Amino acid sequence: MSHCVRNLPTATVTSVHIVIMGCGRVGSTLAHQLDEWDHTVVVVDQDPDSFRRLGSAFGGTTVTGVGFDRDTLLEAGVKDAHAFAAVSSGDNSNIVAARVARETFGVENVVARIYDPRRAEIYQRLGIPTVATVRWTADQMLRLLLPGGVQEDYRDPSGNVVLAQIHVNPAWIGQPYQRLESECGVRVAFMTRLGEGLLPTSRSVYQEGDLLHVMVAADDAQRAEAALAKAPEGQ
Repeated sequence: MSHCVRNLPTATVTSVHIVIMGCGRVGSTLAHQLDEWDHTVVVVDQDPDSFRRLGSAFGGTTVTGVGFDRDTLLEAGVKDAHAFAAVSSGDNSNIVAARVARETFGVENVVARIYDPRRAEIYQRLGIPTVATVRWTADQMLRLLLPGGVQEDYRDPSGNVVLAQIHVNPAWIGQPYQRLESECGVRVAFMTRLGEGLLPTSRSVYQEGDLLHVMVAADDAQRAEAALAKAPEGQ
């Protein structure tokens, strides 16, 4: 199965340092895309042969070692990392590495790939955004690593209306979707939560890790992005 990464906007984040643990298909895909966007990328893997997937065109750095080992992470420059992706083949290794990156080194944007979707919610409650591999692909991971901007999912034939993913300020966590729609002037079409698309109800609240898909006039997309990037009124 191949992993397709669309060209997502990167204007809101430039030249940041990103550490990727795991150089399988997803890890190498992420590494190449981030490298093409001129970010500084370090890929960590226990198996040096895995780096062959990167090829000669990869402009980043590789480090051989255990991805949750402190010395390995320091060699990878985790202290200066804007984001950390744990995408090895082991659920336990991924969640341990992600927690070390966030809790020990204070990396702000962290995501862990989890093969077992039943365990993903447990890890999510630990404060680590997770990606259920069987449902999500590398483009959703990039949205967590580099939040911001507007990613179009669909545009109607006239070009007037778009369905787009837009990053939401974390201050909205726990707030009703109805309030978000009212204050930000958007219509929530659906949200993706733990890899599943869900239709919001009158009782739905925004949760950490939700990907928001909104319907908005094409000319109003940037205003909607700016509104959703702000905290709720009174906070």
